[in-house]
Amino acid sequence: MASTVLVRSMELLDVTLREGEQRAGRSYTVDEKVTVAETLSALGVSYVQLGFPVADDGTGAACDRLSIDAKTTGIARVLERDVDAAAASGVDVIELFAPTSDRQREQLLDVGRGELRDRIGDAVSHAAETGCELHFTAMDGFRSDPDFLSTLYADLADAVSYVSIADTVGARTPAGVSDFLADLSAGVDRSRLGVHFHDDLGVATANALAAARHGVGKVDVSVAGVGERAGNTPLEEFVVAAVTGQTNLAVDVSFERLLPSARSIVEALGETVPAGKPLLGESAFEHESGLHTAAMLDDPSTFEPFDPARFGGERRLLFGAATGRGAAERLLERAGAEPTSDQVDALLDALASRGELPLAEALSVARDLDRSGNPSGETGK
Repeated sequence: MASTVLVRSMELLDVTLREGEQRAGRSYTVDEKVTVAETLSALGVSYVQLGFPVADDGTGAACDRLSIDAKTTGIARVLERDVDAAAASGVDVIELFAPTSDRQREQLLDVGRGELRDRIGDAVSHAAETGCELHFTAMDGFRSDPDFLSTLYADLADAVSYVSIADTVGARTPAGVSDFLADLSAGVDRSRLGVHFHDDLGVATANALAAARHGVGKVDVSVAGVGERAGNTPLEEFVVAAVTGQTNLAVDVSFERLLPSARSIVEALGETVPAGKPLLGESAFEHESGLHTAAMLDDPSTFEPFDPARFGGERRLLFGAATGRGAAERLLERAGAEPTSDQVDALLDALASRGELPLAEALSVARDLDRSGNPSGETGK
């Protein structure tokens, strides 16, 4: 088995718009596509996938209005009409795709491997005449024969920038991803491979990180994981995991803009996220446990994997009925007091009666505590 390496950098191709529209009953306006593409480009994403031009989904209209640093992409089957529609839309990159697993190739196209290679080759040759940058995605690639994919890579290496391998059905785990990439031939330049994962098993981010360890050069991501079925590798999760998870992986985006950009895109598209969703959920950076808040008043890293502010997030320490004596003492100390047992008791009672309070308000209660141990406005009579 080939040894793994730590990749130095990885390009991000955002698929939020195209994958989001593949869900039942969802479509985005041209205004929404433009807003999202501009936000992603300002963040530093390399590629923004606008859609499927042959489906007349607004890709061309969005391209007409965009002037961004990120390269715009559109997908195309290995058919001349798809390629022509993509080129006419004005995208910078045409992403051709075809089913490469035996199961999907036989069920969807009813052709042999040789004929599939011919079809792909003909479509790529036609697409090369457009002057667009070309990528190819092996649909259901992770259920394909590694030797066949290695052959396809050799066929396409001179014509396309990336050959991406898609986990179309969301069946792969990190170990399977690593094994598959290791089984590709030595002639496959891993830095010119891309990966595309679905989160059906909840491991899309972990799968992308596993691919990064094999030197894969591009990963498809989507904001908040928005995408078909269970969604795709979340952009924000991948970036944070890559730069904080001992991967030595460089991702060229603006870290401080990451979470604000993701939230603005979620809002622009009318999407929602659960309160507990990693990084983006309302409670993602909240702490209320007495043990946790007491320690974090002294050293936030005691119960944090990273400082949320690094990525544009905000830590929220909450104080209320769950607050313990240690946290109450530290609040009083921050308020400039030398806490007595009575003051601690009074502050705990006040916090419990007022519900969950953020740090600033809890400190205000502590500061208002008078010498008798009562919060301001309570006489104790």
